[in-house]
Amino acid sequence: MNGKRWLALLIAAGLFLISIGVQFATSLASTNFENVFGQQDELFNETVVESGNSGNKIAVLPLEGVIQDTGSGSLLNNSGYNHQNFLRMLEKAGEDKSIDGIILRVNTPGGGVVESAEIHDKIVEIQENTDKPVYVSMGNTAASGGYYVSAPADKIIANAATLTGSIGVIMESINYAELAEEYGIDFNTIKSGKYKDIMSGSRPMTEDEEAILQTMVDELYDEFVQVIVDGRGIEEATVRELGDGRVYTGKQALDNQLIDGLGTLDDTIAMMEEDNELGEAQVVQYETGFHFDQLLGMTAKSFFGSDMKLAGLRELIRESDAPRAMYLYSR
Repeated sequence: MNGKRWLALLIAAGLFLISIGVQFATSLASTNFENVFGQQDELFNETVVESGNSGNKIAVLPLEGVIQDTGSGSLLNNSGYNHQNFLRMLEKAGEDKSIDGIILRVNTPGGGVVESAEIHDKIVEIQENTDKPVYVSMGNTAASGGYYVSAPADKIIANAATLTGSIGVIMESINYAELAEEYGIDFNTIKSGKYKDIMSGSRPMTEDEEAILQTMVDELYDEFVQVIVDGRGIEEATVRELGDGRVYTGKQALDNQLIDGLGTLDDTIAMMEEDNELGEAQVVQYETGFHFDQLLGMTAKSFFGSDMKLAGLRELIRESDAPRAMYLYSR
């Protein structure tokens, strides 16, 4: 490589670094650092949404997005639902003696079985260890895992047009065996037992394998049914009749005793105040804090654009390759 080519390469590299610097500086300039780093130890902020004058305090915890523990450390994971952070929010609201009531603002199609169970158990723990009421205000969607985590609440309020229900379990995978055969693609699999590659996308599923997975789904469905029986006080037979996977509007859910009333978040706050003699309480909302890895992720996405989206798609494909049971409303 001659001197001119080396010079051109160095100039290109310099422009690349300058571009990244500009993107990074722009993100820094548009960020409110008082909110970003003000409460880093808590990983979330507390914002007053209603001042109140009674000395009582209600905490609103937003639960939005697919309920899944995506972990941290990836530049792609810089927004959306953060499972560990939401569990910390619940724990903080339960332990904070200044909080007199908790409202979950649920807007989710559901998600992972384990993650949904962890939220459910944390709510039950708060109810058992404190005298704080826990209400749920449903948003556009509070289905499957969204209903699972709502079931133990002392009161559930939804909009008439909310989509809820979807009581059930789903397990899916992509089977590309016929496509691979059409293009002459062979798969070499070495396994220790005949079920080690169960639900593999490279071959059809056997009847035995389907029976094994159906047993797992049925067991998890039984757990879902019991959560509703315990939380809502509805007969098991009724829950199973309602729990065929369909979604209900808020009005239909009320008619079937899956919720307690229709209304907005403001209505839910007013109900909690009246039901529990909290007067005109101060209302605070817990909000996910903004962190340095999120800033890096936003900068990378802004710079690399479609390449980052493609990397995210590849990550989703890798995750979907493994069998996973979900409490998820799938459209």
